[in-house]
Amino acid sequence: MMMRPSVRFTHMLSVSAFLTLWALTSIGCVSSETHTKTLQELSATKKQLASLQTNLDQEASKRKVAEEQAASLAEERDALTSQSNELQARLDGLEKEKGQLNDDLISVRNQITTLEQKHAEGSASAQEEIEKLKHLAETMEADAAKNAEERERLRQEQNQLAANLEETRQRAEAEAAENARLEREHQAKEDEIRRLTKTQEELSHSLQEEISKGNITIQQVKDKLTINMVDRVLFDSGQAQVKPDGIKVLQQVGDILKTVDDKQIRIEGHTDNIPITGKLKSRYKSNWELSTARATTVVRYLIDNGGVSKQYLSAVGHADTRPVASNETDEGRSSNRRIEIVLYPRDLSEISEKLQSDETENQ
Repeated sequence: MMMRPSVRFTHMLSVSAFLTLWALTSIGCVSSETHTKTLQELSATKKQLASLQTNLDQEASKRKVAEEQAASLAEERDALTSQSNELQARLDGLEKEKGQLNDDLISVRNQITTLEQKHAEGSASAQEEIEKLKHLAETMEADAAKNAEERERLRQEQNQLAANLEETRQRAEAEAAENARLEREHQAKEDEIRRLTKTQEELSHSLQEEISKGNITIQQVKDKLTINMVDRVLFDSGQAQVKPDGIKVLQQVGDILKTVDDKQIRIEGHTDNIPITGKLKSRYKSNWELSTARATTVVRYLIDNGGVSKQYLSAVGHADTRPVASNETDEGRSSNRRIEIVLYPRDLSEISEKLQSDETENQ
């Protein structure tokens, strides 16, 4: 049975809060700034989870409307079917009446023929009887014509009902297919978020020492997970070669990321806004080259040593174009010099199609 969204998110929030509080207590005494930053991150996480809950509630509302529309279409189809059956019964009655009128008309005409023969033989009362029968025959022919008109009208009405019924059936099938698609995508999104939350918990546990030092932060926003590492964790100043302590951290990250096969993983390099100068400029002409080289180094390590599949990985350098803090202070520049590992889902439609394929195979 699927966990209700509100329960699941409460659980996610509890885990997040627990990890944060654990980190605070494990290091004994922390700076006021680190404490404030942690509280801010916890507050942001609460807001993100509330937003995610709202989105899932809206999707549930959409699915409820779709189900109500499908039920309405089913009622409309049943009503049209009932009308069609009623028309068919009326047509059957008119067909029977037509047969009786034809039989009666033939009988009257036979009687007229008989009387005309008697009249020819000199019967005195035959002429009067003939006139009565002719009048009756005309009346019966008029009734037969009305019967034919009514039957034609009912056939046209029945054809229109049949067309309406077919249109309703097609709409109902389309609504059912759309409802099923929404349900699959909703399930895919819930599964995606659940797996991402599990990955976040594993990373938080594995990297808890660096997290407690403020060197690494992990943030989940809906279906995207970002691991933010300040550059000193992995690299010496101006270098793109991972230092020994950084290799240990990357190995811990790789051990978890290699189990992830349903997301794209983008490694992003970021720098502060101080231009590269001196001897270092002969190796990296600008912060663009340095940030890209660092991102590529991390990708290469995760592939060669971390066991992460290369089909899920990409590297990009942003230089100083996406700061997370002010470059006016040493602390701000330190925060901007970072490596971000971003996990984001593949196309939900692909995941939805896989769910549908699995359901078909299990039937």
